[in-house]
Amino acid sequence: MDDAVWVPTVFTKNRARLIQHDAVITFFNEVLAIAHKRNLLSGEHFSVDGTMIKAWAGHKSFVRKDGGDGADSDSGGTGGFQGEKRSNETHQSKTDPDAKLYRKGKTASELCYMGHTLSDNRHGLVVSAVVTQADGYAEREAAKAMLNDARQVANEPGVEVTVGADKGYDAEEFVQACLDMKVTPHVAQNTSGRRSAVPDEIARSVGYAISQQKRKLIEQGFGWVKTVGRMRQVMVRGLKKVDQMFVLSMAAYNLVRM
Repeated sequence: MDDAVWVPTVFTKNRARLIQHDAVITFFNEVLAIAHKRNLLSGEHFSVDGTMIKAWAGHKSFVRKDGGDGADSDSGGTGGFQGEKRSNETHQSKTDPDAKLYRKGKTASELCYMGHTLSDNRHGLVVSAVVTQADGYAEREAAKAMLNDARQVANEPGVEVTVGADKGYDAEEFVQACLDMKVTPHVAQNTSGRRSAVPDEIARSVGYAISQQKRKLIEQGFGWVKTVGRMRQVMVRGLKKVDQMFVLSMAAYNLVRM
C-alpha cells in the first residue's frame, strides 16, 4: 500500500508491449477455446459485418498534407473547413494520421476506423475481430481474410461452411471469393436496379433463410462494445491501438455472453 503509484509512462510502455507480443490476441483465443470446450461454437456457420468506430480526432485536425490549410482561412487561420472540398488523398488528421474520413450509408462523414467481426451462428459469439482503416472496400476485404482463417480451422473439405451478410456484401468479387474458398455465401440479395451476385439456388435454400435470421446476432456485439465497452468513439490513437482495444472488447463481450 505504501509503494509509489505507477507513472503514466509505465502504462504507455505496457500497452506497447501488449501489442508487440500479441497478448490480446492470445487472450481472445483462450476465450474461444473455453467456448469450444463448452460446445458453444458450430465452427461451420458464420455471419460477418463491419461497423464505424469514431476516431479520437476532430474535423479541424483534418488538414492538407502539404500544409496549405488555414493560412488564408476566413476563420483567422484556425483551420476552418466549411465549403472546402476535402479527401483522404489530399488531407490527413494531425492528431491521428491513421484515421480516415468516411461515410457509411446516409450518415455524415466522420474521421473513423472500421471494426469487423465474424460471429458463429450457434450463439452469436465472436470468433474473429479486426480493425482496418475505413474505405469502401474494407468490409469485404476483412471478411475474406477472416473467412479464409475460419475455412482453414474447419480443415474438413466435406463440411459446408456458410456465411450470412447484409446487402453491402452482395458484390460479384466477394461472392466468387467465398465460392473459391468453399464457403457458401448466404448474402442478402441486392436487387435494387441490378442483378444480385448471389445465385438464386442458394437464396432459395433453407440454410439461407436461417443464416439471414441468425446474422442479426452480430449487431449485439457491436452494440455492446460501443456502449458498455465505450468504443463508439475510441479514446486511443493509431490503428494498432484501436485494433487492440476492439479485440479486447470483443473478448470481454464473449465472456459476458457465455
